[in-house]
Amino acid sequence: MLPDYVRVPRVNIVDRVSIPSKRAAVIVVDMQNDFAHPNGRLYAPSSREIIPRIVSLLERARRSGVRVIYTKDTHYGDDPVEFPIWGPHVIRGTWGWEIVDELKPREGDIVVEKMRYDAFFGTPLDHILRMYGVQHLVVTGTVANICVLHTVASARLRLYDVVVPVDAVAALNEFDYAAALRQMDFLYRVTLTKTDGVEFV
Repeated sequence: MLPDYVRVPRVNIVDRVSIPSKRAAVIVVDMQNDFAHPNGRLYAPSSREIIPRIVSLLERARRSGVRVIYTKDTHYGDDPVEFPIWGPHVIRGTWGWEIVDELKPREGDIVVEKMRYDAFFGTPLDHILRMYGVQHLVVTGTVANICVLHTVASARLRLYDVVVPVDAVAALNEFDYAAALRQMDFLYRVTLTKTDGVEFV
């Protein structure tokens, strides 16, 4: 039987991490209207709160020549796997599927459509990263314990170095957020920091 509450283990958050620009990419996970806009079908309010920090991070990344990659959760009108769980969401071609206006991709950015939580599963993401010589990933976005965590896990299993700014990922609730950071830190040995602690060199 589960207890009424559990103590969240402390995670290691470093003050600063230096990342080589020429071998780095920032991945923005699923910052789409259905998740990060108040009118979205699966709106998580904390997804809205992280937008300014992702904007700031992307500005610094682009100035340093760091590649920027967006993932777009993508479903069709009769998805038999996720719709029974979450209901219809991010249906390809709809407003809810589009990335929020504040984070619209720019020329030269790469957009990867994915049909499952993991941005590597069934997509060309790994090939794209290796083609451009990317070894270091900074992963931001939503939702922390679902698409962010599965993407981070898949990246680590492929031996990428992963940094997650803890103030630039969002979850549906505090428990899910804390559980995701615990898994990233303890199980996958991801480097956790704050947005301002990410330095591109």
